[in-house]
Amino acid sequence: MDEIDRKLVGLLQDDAGRSYASLGQAVGLSGAAAHERVRKLRERGVIRRTTVEVDPAELGRPVTAYVLVDGSTWMGDTAERLRGIPAVEEAHVIAGPASLLLKVRTATTRDLQRVLRQVFEVEGVTGTQTVVVLETFFERPSDPEL
Repeated sequence: MDEIDRKLVGLLQDDAGRSYASLGQAVGLSGAAAHERVRKLRERGVIRRTTVEVDPAELGRPVTAYVLVDGSTWMGDTAERLRGIPAVEEAHVIAGPASLLLKVRTATTRDLQRVLRQVFEVEGVTGTQTVVVLETFFERPSDPEL
């Protein structure tokens, strides 16, 4: 990725709805050239998807928790089983005090308990530790300039 690609990615992270003409103007290219660069960034997997950032609390899911998951062995369908739990927004294989780290958003702590029971039903899960977020100072996307 060159400097123009990085600037395009940053601009799209700020506002994925920007027109190609606007993108091009911001980086010194024509709209068509900006469109072609963005197409290639998508093709290479640099841009994985275009989305809208929504406040989870406004969607009725103000409770955020991170769940450390211990497991004996992970079966081939572990990722799919976790993906099947809608409240699980992210799942990562980690090194450290557990095997997996999940990011979960729910409406209430009672709903969080229900989700934890669902996680525990996934084959191979032997334990969980949950950290509930009290306040979020900030969240940000990856900075393409770094």
